[in-house]
Amino acid sequence: MNREVRVRFAPSPTGALHIGGVRTALYNYLFARKMGGKFLLRIEDTDQTRFVPGAEEYIKEALDWLGIAPDESPWNPGACGPYRQSERKPMYMQYALDLVEKGHAYYAFDTSEELDAMRERLTAARVVSPQYNSITRTQMKNSLTLPEDEVKARLASGEPYVIRIKIPRKEEVRLNDMIRGWVMVHSNTLDDKVLMKSDGMPTYHLANIVDDHLMGITHVIRGEEWLPSAPLHVLLYKYFGWEDTMPQFAHLPLLLKPDGNGKLSKRDADKHGFPVFPMDWTDPNTGDKVIGFREAGYLPDAFLNFLAFLGWNPGDHREIFNLDELVQAFSIERIGKSGTKFDINKAKWYNEQYLRSKSDEELAAYLIADLEKEGLTVSLDKAAQIAAIMKERATFPADLWREGRFMLVAPTQFDEAVSSKKWNQEAVTVLTTYKSKLEVSQEALTAESAKALLEQAASDNEIKFGKVMQAVRLAVTGVGAGPDLMAVFVIIGKDELIKRIAFALDTLHVQS
Repeated sequence: MNREVRVRFAPSPTGALHIGGVRTALYNYLFARKMGGKFLLRIEDTDQTRFVPGAEEYIKEALDWLGIAPDESPWNPGACGPYRQSERKPMYMQYALDLVEKGHAYYAFDTSEELDAMRERLTAARVVSPQYNSITRTQMKNSLTLPEDEVKARLASGEPYVIRIKIPRKEEVRLNDMIRGWVMVHSNTLDDKVLMKSDGMPTYHLANIVDDHLMGITHVIRGEEWLPSAPLHVLLYKYFGWEDTMPQFAHLPLLLKPDGNGKLSKRDADKHGFPVFPMDWTDPNTGDKVIGFREAGYLPDAFLNFLAFLGWNPGDHREIFNLDELVQAFSIERIGKSGTKFDINKAKWYNEQYLRSKSDEELAAYLIADLEKEGLTVSLDKAAQIAAIMKERATFPADLWREGRFMLVAPTQFDEAVSSKKWNQEAVTVLTTYKSKLEVSQEALTAESAKALLEQAASDNEIKFGKVMQAVRLAVTGVGAGPDLMAVFVIIGKDELIKRIAFALDTLHVQS
């Protein structure tokens, strides 16, 4: 292929962008960048009844958040605009009429009642899939069955009509899919799809082919759900005389439920408590709100890395790829044919890896932002210290505050499950001695000096150091587990450490 590679992502603005759509956008972006081509975004809004306000802006914001903004779009137009199908409406009729003139399409005047009656007749005759096709069209009200003068009269009178493609009988339609190989379908299984609706708007099938041709699209990378439509699209390219520039097709595997049984849906997300949308979305019609990966605390790079592996792999054991590395490694040939199970635990694992790869100062910014929401302030240096000891225990940036709160706010309550088992006279004795040693110590508190004093307090009372460690942690943090305790002591400082021990000794009681 000597042409510039041009691919497109063509969502409909009917609500929040599903994770499957985001993956499609990502694969198109990666392929375009790998091939030195262009990535386009086209809004397919031919069905105005399904248009949802805010959905278009949501799509833009999601792609911007992930760093995969298109080269050409409604917001960044190129030479092939407009990039909304509703704004291209005037051009489609001429292409539909061209097909009628060539004998590859026809006018159909059937009313909805007549179409229902046709389906009922076929159902009564035990036809499994009642269709308007090469057989049934001969019994319907269209320009193939009506006299030419009657057709002209109906058109002239303004009678509602649609334009349908004329599918040939007994013809094999073939396409070589880049993922699935040769796909062959017999035309007898296809129906005469509507190309132009009675309201003058094109259907997806016509608009899609015309737009891809006019925009110079060289590769159509889209979801598996469009594979049944591909033979029809191949016929349209043939009938228009565009076979030489017909794009190559690649139909992506489905994203499956966590158990592998069926396509991943919003219902699965609600059931299992994980997101399937890139960002939060509130339905403007119902007010229903769904949570997104961004607001749930997923980092954009981690989310992209996770998404890339839902159907593709590099062919080796590597799992961590930044966007540039994904571009270099990506190939359509490495995309599998089978559906891919959605594993939210793997998404969390990716988030942990990317979180841990960030500097302490970068993570400190997240912590400071969360503290500001609580009306608290902390120095960048102290926030970075907290981040340093918490990041190995964090899955999301919010965990730094959620799990490390005790380093900034003294506990007022203590884990009862721990105190009932570990708060005993030995713990009280060691902590009382430890507090006294801290109060008279002139040495700067370091992790080493804090531990040495604690070990000495235990030794002075002939108590094994390990027996009281959980009780010491409880006294200072309020819980029985957490990051390195001596590092915590250094962060909160000696004066605060003494206060916390004193409060625990006054508050907690040894159970007899």
